[in-house]
Amino acid sequence: MPLIHLVVTLVVVGLILWLINSYIPMQATIKTILNVVVVIVVIIWLLSLFGLIGPISGISVGG
Repeated sequence: MPLIHLVVTLVVVGLILWLINSYIPMQATIKTILNVVVVIVVIIWLLSLFGLIGPISGISVGG
């Protein structure tokens, strides 16, 4: 993935998160949970992208 695609993806995710936080009324705790989940997902995606962890498709949730 070229660097420009990486930067554009991160900017779009940040912009969407900012729009949700700014314009959709939610309790502060829900906003905090949403922000933490998005940051964790982006960090895992970046680690997978740079090869520091295995592919995300190999992770299964549940039984």
